[in-house]
Amino acid sequence: MYIHLGSDTVVRDSDIIGVFDIENTSVSKVSKEYLAASGKRRSAVSVSYEMPRSFIVAMAEGRERVYISNVSSATIMKRCR
Repeated sequence: MYIHLGSDTVVRDSDIIGVFDIENTSVSKVSKEYLAASGKRRSAVSVSYEMPRSFIVAMAEGRERVYISNVSSATIMKRCR
């Protein structure tokens, strides 16, 4: 099954490793460093130009991808069911 992350982006549900609320996790130093490193590696993909509400870590085609989405983590989790 595919999960819609916002705009024109969909990811296979079996590829998703984790779904995180960006507001709660960006307070953590480790999370900030992880997101910054993902940006430097160019593995982070912004799904929308709107205010980000969550980030999704997925393995796609053998590569780690971080999708930054304007859809809440709770909504994405509901879509995964």
